[in-house]
Parts: sequence; structure tokens; C-alpha cells
Amino acid sequence: MLEKTPICLVCQSDQDQVPLIQLTYRGDTYHVCPEHLPVFIHSPQKLVGILPGAENLKAHQH
Repeated sequence: MLEKTPICLVCQSDQDQVPLIQLTYRGDTYHVCPEHLPVFIHSPQKLVGILPGAENLKAHQH
């Protein structure tokens, strides 16, 4: 089985271009670069169509 090269879920940058943070969600593993981590926290609606189930995520309330 071939391993998928980790890439940022948002910008598609790989680990040779930027550091990546590994996330698990609904039994799958995803990666995000530090620049796009705030999307998960403040604007998860931007992940709809990119991350399965993102429509159910809630933004952090300040």
C-alpha cells in the first residue's frame, strides 16, 4: 500500500515546504500548516467541501 504524502488540507503545501500539524477527525488523519490552523478554530465553515463533516464544526466564540 502506498503512503500518501502529507499536505496541508487548505493550501496543499507539503512537509518540504512548511511544517505540518497532524489532526485526526472521524477516524481519518489530516494535516494543516500553521498558517491555516486558525481556519479550524475561527472559520471552520471555510472547510466545507474540503473536510468531510466540516459543516458540523462550530467556530470559537470570543
